[in-house]
Amino acid sequence: MQNIFLRRGVGLLLCVCGLAVMLFAVAADDPTRGQAVAARAERRRTLVIDAGHGGEDGGAVAADGTPEAEINLAISQRLCMLAELCGVQTVMTRETDEIDYPASAETTAQRKKADQMQRVEQINAVPNGVLISVHQNCYPTASPRGSQVLYAATADSEAFGTLLHEQLVQTLDPENRRVAAPISRDIYLMRNVQCPAVLVECGFLSNEQELALLRDPGYEVKLALVMIASYLQYWTTGWVT
Repeated sequence: MQNIFLRRGVGLLLCVCGLAVMLFAVAADDPTRGQAVAARAERRRTLVIDAGHGGEDGGAVAADGTPEAEINLAISQRLCMLAELCGVQTVMTRETDEIDYPASAETTAQRKKADQMQRVEQINAVPNGVLISVHQNCYPTASPRGSQVLYAATADSEAFGTLLHEQLVQTLDPENRRVAAPISRDIYLMRNVQCPAVLVECGFLSNEQELALLRDPGYEVKLALVMIASYLQYWTTGWVT
């Protein structure tokens, strides 16, 4: 089974690389597209991957006790690996479940706030960054399901978020009727970052079937593949803008 999964994973990665090559070829045939590619190359983007929550902040918790932070990190690590294989510059806001809190933060609430402030500072310090923040949804009842992309108010966020959401729906969940939407101003990180930014709610921990998918390494790879393919399509080729 592991060998079958590996072959499928390699095949999916080749599809992503093939998509990138195809879009580059289309751009090369069109002078306007070619100019867009050249302009973007001059200000090469860096993909900032934010695995939501972590440390003392586990985020939402599934019925079986699985913390959101754990799934967020697993998907983010896969996204980082695939991005680097595709030659994309990456920065992760956290690479483990440990958070280095300042000594001045004495309570859990203070540590959570300090962590968010540190992440905003880190993200805003990345030249030409593009943020993908990975999260999971949760609801009091078990019926809601489906991924959704929420976008910040910064330039290009809506267009990139809409593309990414459409690709997630078409590729992984054609019955999903959710749409990309602006994120609430209450979300500190997304309100304060200065770069194009999207937050991906990959699914609902409160839905038993979706939770099983979100804990499946194969499905996590598929989510990461759609994210990096959408990133390549939008930011590397100038296909959309």
